[in-house]
Amino acid sequence: MKETAKSTVEVGRDQAKEQEAHASFAQRLRERLASIVAQLTAAGALIIVFIVFSIASPDFLTFNNLFNIISQTTVTAIIAIGMTFVIITAGIDLSVGSTAALGGMLGTLIIAHTSGNWLLGVLGGTLVGGAVGLVNGLLITKARLSPFITTLGMMSVARGVVYLSTGAVAVYGLPDNFALLGEGSIDSIPIPLIILLVVAVLAYFLLTRTRLGRHTYAIGSNPEAARLSGIPIVLTLIVIYVLQGLLAGFGGMIASSRVVSGQPNFGIGLELDVIAVTVIGGASLFGGQGTIIGTLIGAFLIAVQWGCLAQH
Repeated sequence: MKETAKSTVEVGRDQAKEQEAHASFAQRLRERLASIVAQLTAAGALIIVFIVFSIASPDFLTFNNLFNIISQTTVTAIIAIGMTFVIITAGIDLSVGSTAALGGMLGTLIIAHTSGNWLLGVLGGTLVGGAVGLVNGLLITKARLSPFITTLGMMSVARGVVYLSTGAVAVYGLPDNFALLGEGSIDSIPIPLIILLVVAVLAYFLLTRTRLGRHTYAIGSNPEAARLSGIPIVLTLIVIYVLQGLLAGFGGMIASSRVVSGQPNFGIGLELDVIAVTVIGGASLFGGQGTIIGTLIGAFLIAVQWGCLAQH
């Protein structure tokens, strides 16, 4: 009798595990299909908008206009790539605009005080953004504050540091070759586009081919299951927010190079554009869903509309 009862319990457990596995597979399949549909929808919209604007405006397909579109969307797209990781984990970062401004301002200050060493300035501005991301990650994981509250507070703090460190005065006197980062080209190929593609390829590899990417999706899909599976949630989230900060600081330096100056008011409202780009590209604010390709499609969809409006 005892052996029969034991075998019955074991059978019940096996059935429960099978049902849970089927449910988990069905959930992942639905999320995957939803992501594909969102990407196809955004890609179709981009193609339609591109065709319509090409017909409506004779100047839309000119080299200068397309160059401007690419240059304008680079900053937003690069920061949105980092936001993709954050949103997949069901998080949010409202401080990216202020972080980009802080990275851009402190980076240009480094350039101004190092006799025009703009490579050092770009590195410094990027690392400043990474430091902001690290603070965000620690507050979210260690202090257990919500991402919304944490990054909302950091948005004000970072903006305040920008104004205090510069007296709300723009930084000028930067070398002309600094403009190559945001406005240069190699054989008619915009350097910002090359930078964006490199960042996108690296991010795609991280998200789809590494343990970090698998853990990112797992945390966003079911954080409790991820914890029980032994995934280091704290470390993963910290790395993701640091990555977001690094990309925001780097984006701020690219924006500064476009105007060859550091602007304290840069990035106001940028976080809304970045989030919109990511969501349009198929990322879900509830977590577990999103791709780098979709984010790029969303970025260029918005950029193409801006480019057409600029023509009018």
